[in-house]
Amino acid sequence: MSDVNRDRSTTLTPPGGVTAPPTAPSNAAPNAAPTPPGPAREGLVARLGIPHQLRWGFLGVLVFMTGDGIESNFISPHIATALGSGGTDSAAMVIGIYGVAVLVASYFAGVLSELWGPRRVMTIGAAMWMVFQITFLAALPTGSVGLIALTYFLRGLGFPLFAFSFLCWVNHTVARERNATAVGWFYVVFTGGLPTLGSLIAIGTIPAFGGGQLGETWSMALSLVFVAAGWVIVRFGVHERTGLGRIAPREHSAARVIASGIEVCVKRPKVLLAVLIRLVNTAPEFGMFVIMPAIIGTELGWGQSKWLTMTVIVYAGNILFNAFFGALGDRIGWIRTVKWFGIGASAIGLLAWWYVPHLVPAGSEWGFWLATAAGTVFGIMLAGFTPMGAIVPAFAGEDRRGAAMAMYATAAGGATFLGNAVVSVVLPWGGAGGVVWTFVALYVAAFVVLSFLKVPSEAESAGH
Repeated sequence: MSDVNRDRSTTLTPPGGVTAPPTAPSNAAPNAAPTPPGPAREGLVARLGIPHQLRWGFLGVLVFMTGDGIESNFISPHIATALGSGGTDSAAMVIGIYGVAVLVASYFAGVLSELWGPRRVMTIGAAMWMVFQITFLAALPTGSVGLIALTYFLRGLGFPLFAFSFLCWVNHTVARERNATAVGWFYVVFTGGLPTLGSLIAIGTIPAFGGGQLGETWSMALSLVFVAAGWVIVRFGVHERTGLGRIAPREHSAARVIASGIEVCVKRPKVLLAVLIRLVNTAPEFGMFVIMPAIIGTELGWGQSKWLTMTVIVYAGNILFNAFFGALGDRIGWIRTVKWFGIGASAIGLLAWWYVPHLVPAGSEWGFWLATAAGTVFGIMLAGFTPMGAIVPAFAGEDRRGAAMAMYATAAGGATFLGNAVVSVVLPWGGAGGVVWTFVALYVAAFVVLSFLKVPSEAESAGH
């Protein structure tokens, strides 16, 4: 494989913040005076914090994650229904195994991006998602727990390889002073698809395809179209050369690159602590996906359509504020933003989302909107964790940036596993309320740990 990065030229500012001087044209006269460079002009998208060369990649991730998110708020009861008697416990096990796949693939998204280039890894992820989505849909009618678990596990490898490889691409091409802002835009499109636009589409497609189990099945089949379209947009729309080939130094063996994420956590313990904080970040989001559909839709009498509507609104708030908190972190400090908005306010918002629906009259229209407003507080404050995408590589240093992003991606994907694991462990004895308070306790622990961390001096000199 050729190293496309050896002689690359790009208008993006590298993480170190220094742009190479332009090369003189080959036909220039030997003694000709150099032409003074004109003022750099940025388009609107670049001024907002989205790197110009990667703009189509952000759109591709949005479309891909929309396909992935269509099922997000009905998959657990759907699997339970397909399995019949005792299906609820088996569905929880299947979802838990899926979380393991996401955890594993998230790590490999980082290290394989270093070895092969993000674009190639994104293609592998998209292909795996589509192939195993088809086999998963074929396995559901069989009612076989083993076959459904296997195919869903394999499909779970797909979206992290696609999405988090692009996040690594972003981190390798954006200047440090804009890092948190760019990561914020990544989470705008990531959350914009999963679960927001995905759930919005499901609201319309489930009844359009006949409702119930049939409508849900065809909605999941439709997701293949979105996933394929997302890959096409990235594959043919993004040509920034950093992501087209190997990023890791040539002298590093494949084994060393693959183990680099673990190595950086051993040699730089602050990276490990930051990774654990990121792991806690969205774990409640995925845990609520498991426990809330039955509570909002059935127990409190609002129905599936209202639950999907609530999800769209809650995470629309998150979308609107991801870029804001990224920019705020670049301005007032990454750790300060995460500590008070991401952790502290998210814990309060999570409790509000849990208790308000139980305090208002079940099934009432005004009660639904009040409960949705409480959930939206959680969705918005969850965006306060956005600067973690800049904090983790800052603790690792420029020489271990790729390894740090592998661990960051692992934590981002591992939140799916942690959220499902907390539900599986706590729900049988603590109930759904116990699950929520367990997530609050994790936030408290993250707040304490972050209080002892300080961004390295070289990043601090940039104002963080």
